Amino acid sequence: MLQSQSDSSQTMCPDTNISRLYLDFDSFFATAEQHFNPALRGRPVGVVPLDSPHTGCIAISREAKALGVKSMARIADTRRIVPDMIFVVARHDVYVRLHNRIVDVVNTVVPVAHVRSIDEVVCHLLPSEAREGRALADRIKAALAAAFSPELTCSIGIAPTELLAKIGAEAHKPDGFALIELADLPASLAHIALDDLPGVSDGMEKRLQAAGVTDFQSLWALAPKQARAIWRSVEGERFWNELHGQHAERLPTQKRMFGHSRMLPADWRTPQKVTICARQLALGAARRLRRADLRATKLTLGFKGGGYRGRSGSRKDDLRWDWEGHFLPTRDDHTVLATLAQGLDAAQRAVGFPPRSVSVMLHGLIANEQMTNDLFLTPTAPEQINISRWEAVSDLMDTLRQQHGPEAISLGGQDAVPGGYLGAKIAFGRIPDQSDFGNAPVADEDTHFCTV
Repeated sequence: MLQSQSDSSQTMCPDTNISRLYLDFDSFFATAEQHFNPALRGRPVGVVPLDSPHTGCIAISREAKALGVKSMARIADTRRIVPDMIFVVARHDVYVRLHNRIVDVVNTVVPVAHVRSIDEVVCHLLPSEAREGRALADRIKAALAAAFSPELTCSIGIAPTELLAKIGAEAHKPDGFALIELADLPASLAHIALDDLPGVSDGMEKRLQAAGVTDFQSLWALAPKQARAIWRSVEGERFWNELHGQHAERLPTQKRMFGHSRMLPADWRTPQKVTICARQLALGAARRLRRADLRATKLTLGFKGGGYRGRSGSRKDDLRWDWEGHFLPTRDDHTVLATLAQGLDAAQRAVGFPPRSVSVMLHGLIANEQMTNDLFLTPTAPEQINISRWEAVSDLMDTLRQQHGPEAISLGGQDAVPGGYLGAKIAFGRIPDQSDFGNAPVADEDTHFCTV
């Protein structure tokens, strides 16, 4: 049975297979700003990555959605739809601290088993907890409302597996509840479009359609091996198992890269300012690499530009340029910046468009225990001595920054870049910790409006 928030027929869960609760906050960045600033409550709000009239919304409030504003819509396009829209620059450190407090509150009702993103958590339910059904969801929502404010709403799904619980939560936004029982599948989810299912991207939807899968019913009817073939990996079979109420173990993820990207305002698309931004992105990635006690062997520099309008009104980049440089396993700033300089030189000759965004990725990661000696290099070889010395310098600078603040020392200039929060931006599946933000706290109640 799939129950919506408006259902009143059943509040208990008789299905003993129910064991997962998925909690997904509604428009989290935007509702967080409304929570901290009562003047924003009930008004259309957009959260933007930087203070520029040329950027787009990374989150929009429920009021803005009701007026037709889409996520990622540009400020100019949003103004045409909602002239009195209010824009707030994202404050990642504030959202992370709020997230940590939210997890603490949820834990008072039912233990959080996994944090999937800044606004999504999973709870594993005991049979006694699962039998509570909506009553358990209501207790969680009541605890959150008491600790924060009515603006911070969430949608909750309860189901046999995490995937089904997530589908239920997402299908009943905002501030909704869904109880999905295996006995009522697939009929209870037949109305859900393929592209509304978690894990079905645009590319995956095309593969499904090419295989004759056009709706939920035909997706349900697939055999496990068919799903594996369509996904082209074991993930397809895991998806099938979760969809049919069978837990699919998530293998521990292994870190594959450290990197950052940044959208560039119009006045930051010159070679000189692109270089400044790329250097700061590279240094931020190198600091995260050292905190993880890993070394990298590759650096990728990327630019995106050009663009066209998507169906949602957001801009899509259609021009792309990437460059990859290689170096001995290291974690020091000097080697990273020297390799980046080679990529920037190549970009000067090859990139024929003004970049709208720049990205720097460190990958080819190696842990200390995986290090092997190069047959042609000894510990006393000049190249190895040079790397060891620069690693010591980078470690010393990290220590000084930890003791005296993030701006205490740097290798080269420490220019501010658009959007700030270098190395500390929230991404899907990544929540920065306090060390990413340095030691300069920001008051939760401070709200910064865009000057557009």
